Amino acid sequence: MMAPTVRTARRLRPIAWLHALAAAGIAVAALGASPGASAALFEDDEARRAILDLRQRVDANRVATERQAEDARAEVQQLRRSMLELQTQIEMLRGELARMVGQNEQLLREVADLQRKQKDVQQGIDERLRKVEPAKVNVDGREFIAEPNESRDFENALAVFRKGDFPAAQTAFADFIKRYPQSGFRPTALFWLGNAQYANRDYRGAIANFRALLVAAPDHPRAAESVLSIANCQIELKDTAGARKSLTELVKDYPQSEAAQAAKERLARLR
Repeated sequence: MMAPTVRTARRLRPIAWLHALAAAGIAVAALGASPGASAALFEDDEARRAILDLRQRVDANRVATERQAEDARAEVQQLRRSMLELQTQIEMLRGELARMVGQNEQLLREVADLQRKQKDVQQGIDERLRKVEPAKVNVDGREFIAEPNESRDFENALAVFRKGDFPAAQTAFADFIKRYPQSGFRPTALFWLGNAQYANRDYRGAIANFRALLVAAPDHPRAAESVLSIANCQIELKDTAGARKSLTELVKDYPQSEAAQAAKERLARLR
């Protein structure tokens, strides 16, 4: 049986190759000191070198693999550290955000408190100004500027009339007209003064004040009622002719008023 050459052994797998080399050694031993012994020894050295070279490559690959594994472990550890740091930063940011939200809520509360205080202060100022500065008022559909004391005295006199204390109301309205002769309240004050006098059976005084209202403000919302009140006073005074004249003038001058309708009914009864 022929011993395999090194070239043939190279084409074999590593284990088969080693078997081939062993067979070659046995063949050399059997042949003894044959003329081809030196050549076989040369080929055996080359095989050893190939084996050593293969081992070196295997060792190099193993070292490279271990280095790569170590690098991978280092990268994983670094990644874990980075993730932990990131998590820590996230928690810090959450805490900072919570703190800022708390501060913002506190600021909103403080702003709301300041706004309420400012509103209270402004209301207080407005209230004080209303007590000392003239203000626009609306009475019987008419707007005008009145002093605070003027408005207060008129309202007080009207409150007395509404309580049914007609003598006191007569005095209060009479004093008001004397105290504020140019007041925008004057026509209305004359109307209520006349009504208080009518309730007190001061018919002539009531007629005088109702007529004063008509002279001062013939287009006043209370004018038609004043004419009707004059006629009522004249009826109480048994002045039928004067009452008929007043009622006729009322129907003529204020035809669309409710007082005019009442005047028509009374005219029918006076005939």
